[in-house]
Amino acid sequence: MTVSQESAPTDPSVPTGPTAPGPCRRSVVAAVGAVGIAAALTACGSGDDGGSQPVDSATAAGGDALARTSDIPEGGGKIFADQGVVVTQPKKGEFKAFTATCTHQGCKVTKVEGGTIDCPCHGSKFSIEDGSVKNPPATQPLAAKQIKVSGDSITLA
Repeated sequence: MTVSQESAPTDPSVPTGPTAPGPCRRSVVAAVGAVGIAAALTACGSGDDGGSQPVDSATAAGGDALARTSDIPEGGGKIFADQGVVVTQPKKGEFKAFTATCTHQGCKVTKVEGGTIDCPCHGSKFSIEDGSVKNPPATQPLAAKQIKVSGDSITLA
């Protein structure tokens, strides 16, 4: 007894069987990992504790609040590393902004303390009032950045 088997015409340029195109194991693992990270980040940021929330650089540049005025201590300041900006309040109600990049060798400043914006790389310090050099080796002041204060909201201009 003979059994006939019909076969569909095959196109030699289309692989079949185990060599058929599809996601490779590395792609599947990376995609699963990315979905997991996105889910975790979404879960972490979904609560509203009434406090100030971090703002990414795209959002801040678009005019949404960078900070509340109450977030910036009088006689001090706060560094927004993602936006590359330092916002200071030298006197009550007076807000200034400067680049967060040291003019000496391009390091990022890391703290605002004692009336200065401080670079950890070589010890340069800059005034919270005008960005001028208070302690070398930097010789150039921090560049001013434009901000807008409206009510209790500070945005990048």
